[in-house]
Amino acid sequence: MSRTVVREAIAALRADRLVEAQQGAGVFVLESPALPVLSFGNLDQARVSSVIELLELRTAVEVEAAGLAALRRSPAQEETIFERHHALRDCFNAGAPTSEADFALHLAIAEATNNSRFREFLSMIGPRIIPRAAMREGEPEPDQDAYILLIDEEHRQIVVAISNGDEEGAREAMRRHLRGSQERYRALLREQRKPV
Repeated sequence: MSRTVVREAIAALRADRLVEAQQGAGVFVLESPALPVLSFGNLDQARVSSVIELLELRTAVEVEAAGLAALRRSPAQEETIFERHHALRDCFNAGAPTSEADFALHLAIAEATNNSRFREFLSMIGPRIIPRAAMREGEPEPDQDAYILLIDEEHRQIVVAISNGDEEGAREAMRRHLRGSQERYRALLREQRKPV
């Protein structure tokens, strides 16, 4: 490799602030700058309309993630998906908060796409992608139990389709799950807008 090529390469790395040349000492690799934290401006979890908007975006991304996971998952990733689903069920059964466990299941599915961008996208949004306002205080317990059973069945259908390698079935199960969430929130929005 010629010196000219090396100099040009170092100049390009310096321009990107990846290396620093110190006269008489050499060229040193710099710590990579922290990546900017990406977030969605004005996402207000208290506003039902913001939750619906985020669910629409999730649908666009996670439907494809489920299909890819059905095609590309490794046996270890499939096992992780089952473990995350059982952990979520354990939370349901114990009456414990479920948002973290639910997020972990969706993250495991994103991981099983073997395309790191899906996981990065969900990680960027974080556990707040799992809304729980559909379970409202003061709701009769049978209604909450029915909601939990519904969510559990939706997750089971997604997990089974992925495990069976059913690309279209996984997509459809994820679509039903996320659109069902959208409909539950739209019903909540209509309820809030009812004249008193």
